[in-house]
Parts: sequence; structure tokens; C-alpha cells
Amino acid sequence: MLEVMFVLAFFMALLLTGISLLGVIAALAVAALLLVFGGLFVLVIKLLPWLALAIVVVWLYRALRKPQPHRY
Repeated sequence: MLEVMFVLAFFMALLLTGISLLGVIAALAVAALLLVFGGLFVLVIKLLPWLALAIVVVWLYRALRKPQPHRY
């Protein structure tokens, strides 16, 4: 929701300062790309502890599991 408000406020601020509609659309496209990549970056940082925990659990499972005899 905050992103939508940012885009609308950005659009209105550019229109009120007298920038052309093409310039406003280009600026909105750049701002939208920055918001998307920023959101993905924050999501990766937020999920990083869970990914590290999953790696540790798999490592412990493989280390503590009895070796299975090969059946040829």
C-alpha cells in the first residue's frame, strides 16, 4: 500500500512542477523498477535466516543419518 501512495504522490509532484507527461511516465517506470528491486532485496534479507536454518538442518540430517548399504 505504501508503494502505491508513493507512486501517486510522485506522479502528482512531477505533474505539478511542470514536467511533461512523457517525462512523468519515464520517471514512474524508473521508480517502479527501483521499488520492485528494493522489495525483492528486502525479501531476500528477511528470508535469509530461514534459508540458513534450512541449510543447517539438511547438513545435520545428512551427518547424523546412518549410511545405507548399497544394494547392487
